[in-house]
Amino acid sequence: MEPTHWFEIITLFTVLTILIVYFVPSDSPFFIIRYVFSFVFIAFLPGYCLVNILFTKKNRLDVVENSVLSVALSFGVAGLLGLFLGLSPIGINFTSITYSLTLIVLVLSAIAFIVKRRELKEPQVQSTGM
Repeated sequence: MEPTHWFEIITLFTVLTILIVYFVPSDSPFFIIRYVFSFVFIAFLPGYCLVNILFTKKNRLDVVENSVLSVALSFGVAGLLGLFLGLSPIGINFTSITYSLTLIVLVLSAIAFIVKRRELKEPQVQSTGM
């Protein structure tokens, strides 16, 4: 997948999740969509963006490793975010967690986009088979 499409998908999913979370009430028949989008947003996206930053073309992961590491890193990022917000004067509430996690996902996806763009622009070095 091209890096621009990847970045567009992550950004669109993030915006869509925020809109669903804030505009779909919990007593609506569509509340399950709210929970599914929120779960993917918290449990997968931050780690997936971080994996794309850490593991470039030279040390690429397969799909299973990428998925498992994305979930593990996402829970790590969410835990550190909760610790930071709990110790800061901002405090832990729905709004602070939502905005902070959105900011983290967008920043990590932008960094991953830059890394992937730079990776594609590097000239390919061919090795000689000696």
